[in-house]
Order: sequence, then C-alpha cells, then structure tokens
Amino acid sequence: MALKETLQQLGAEKNNPCVSISMNTHRTRPNTDQDKILLKNLLKEAHDRVTKEYDKKTVESLLKKIKTVRDEIDINANLDSLHIFLSNDTQEIVKSPWVASKNRVNISTQFAIRPLIKAYNRSEPYLIMVLSQNKVTLYEAVNDTIIQEVKNEDFPFTDNIPATLYPEKLGDAKYVDDLTRNFFNKIDKSLVRMHKATDLKCVVVTTEDNYYKLMQVADIPNIYHGYVTINTNKNTPHYIVKETWKLIEELQSKRRGEAIEELNKAVSKGNILTDLQDIYRAAINGRGDLLVVHQDYRQPVVMNDNDSFEVVEDPSTPGAIDDITSKIAWEVISKKGRTIFTEQDELKELGKIALKTRY
Repeated sequence: MALKETLQQLGAEKNNPCVSISMNTHRTRPNTDQDKILLKNLLKEAHDRVTKEYDKKTVESLLKKIKTVRDEIDINANLDSLHIFLSNDTQEIVKSPWVASKNRVNISTQFAIRPLIKAYNRSEPYLIMVLSQNKVTLYEAVNDTIIQEVKNEDFPFTDNIPATLYPEKLGDAKYVDDLTRNFFNKIDKSLVRMHKATDLKCVVVTTEDNYYKLMQVADIPNIYHGYVTINTNKNTPHYIVKETWKLIEELQSKRRGEAIEELNKAVSKGNILTDLQDIYRAAINGRGDLLVVHQDYRQPVVMNDNDSFEVVEDPSTPGAIDDITSKIAWEVISKKGRTIFTEQDELKELGKIALKTRY
C-alpha cells in the first residue's frame, strides 16, 4: 500500500485502543541486533500498558497482534525507523528513511500518525535527467532511490547529438551554437511532455554551461528544480541519485522556512492561532490552512465531551491521548490543509505550534 493510502487509512481509524510504536533502526549488522532488543522491549511495554488499562476480553485480538507482529518484521532489512500500528482490527508496519524523534509507545483512541505525516511530506517523487551532448537518460526517483529508467519514444535520447552531426563543421562557432540550441530545445520539449504526463519536476545532472543553455530555450523553466554536477567517473544511477537527493533536501528545507515566513506574514492579518485549544477547534472545523509544529513538541491531553481537552503531563494518565498534535495534524491534512514538522527554531517566535487559518 502506498504511503498516502496508508496514512489515510490509519488517520481515519478510531478504535479503543490504537497502539502506535515508533523506533529508530539500523540498516546494517551488527547494529540490527540492538533493534531486535529494542523492539522486544517496546512490544512488552505496549502489552503491559494495554493489559493494565483495558479489559483483556475487549483487547484479545490486539494482544495477539502485539505478541506475533515481531514475526512479520525482517529486522535485517530496516531503513532508519520502524513504525507499527495495531488495533483489534488493524496491523500495519511501515519502514521509513526518516529518523524518529524518540523511541516510544503511544496508546490512544486514534493512531499516532505524526511520523507518517513527516515521511509523506518529505517523500518526493521527481525526475532525473542525465544530460550530456553524447546521450540523454531520464530516471524516475523518490528521495534517494531510483525507481526506474524512463524508456519511451523520447528517452533515452541518442539521435541528433551535436558532436555526431557534420563533424567537418564543428569549427564553425555559429553552426555549433545553433545546432546545440536546437538539440537542447528538442530535449526540453521531450521533458515537458514527460512533466505533463507525470506532473513531476526534474533535476538535471549536467555541467553549468549545458544547464544555462537548456534554460535559454526552456518552454516552462519552473519544471526544473535545478542542476547538479558529478564526477564523470562516478556516473552510476546509485551515485547520481545520492547527489540529486542533496538538492531536493535543500529545496525541502527552504520550503519549511518559507512556511514559517508565511505564518509570520499572516500574524498582521489576524489569522494565526497559537493557543492549543483554539488550534484544535479550528482544525476539526476545517479552518486549518497551514499547521507548523516544532519537531520536539508533543502534548498529552484528556478529551472532554465538548471538543475540548485538559492538558496533562503524564501520557499514561487514564483516558489520556498521548499526543494531541498528531490528531490536529490529521484533521488539517484530511481537510485539504498543509502540515509541516520542522526543527527550525524560527517557529519558536510564535510558539511550538501555530496554525494559519483560512478565515
């Protein structure tokens, strides 16, 4: 199941209880041996809390899942974090390339999907075009992983390469310049067709000079994220995507900074909320446009009957929701708003959580 669909399914579920387990993991041995021990301990904590807080007969199916879910996980094939979601009706395991802020067990009436929201926000599909005047190759990628090489009527591009046409004229500067412009124009039109078919933007792997020439003839320049240069001796897809991912990470960090700027500009218009109760009510009423939460902020609460809550310090307080920000984030996203978790301290001028409202 794709991450978006998993997020929607888990976010919509209401069950009592919903158990969410998040832990950091390692990709290589022998460090994965530590993961086995940590997973065992977190599952035991979940089991002990559920049996203490709920009648065993009502959580029989859940307790069975807690006991057996470890058998479903290949601990030697982990990424950087592991997230387990269990209820009487649900079992979902998600491996993420993003580090979890803390190893924790969360028990509530809804799943703590905050780590998945972060992963979804930072999971970015895009195109990689490896551009030289000898060959042009196109890949589809997500974050730091190549999904596939694109092979269609346009790519890979090997026809009408400037250096292969009329080599006796390559000393004519105007001829070479016109030929090169025509070459880049054809490449751009091919990329535009791919963009319209997939809605994906592109990182170009090429020289600064080639990228400059491409931008001169580009029909829609903003479909290009930018370019990176690589060592020509290291041109494997695995190496290429590691370099393009650095550019995508920079763009994502810039977007998070821009989101905070958007909040600050909205203060003067009076449509910024920083009180947790006000934020919650606005979110469930569909008024949330942009929610920004500091990565380290979590708040356990006990819900009342009138869409309000009492803040508590201990998440194990009877009837407590371990983290109300996870619920708020889902309410904003499910109603077509935006949610960003950030480590940038600029947010703290407004507080640890702030919501820009639609009205």
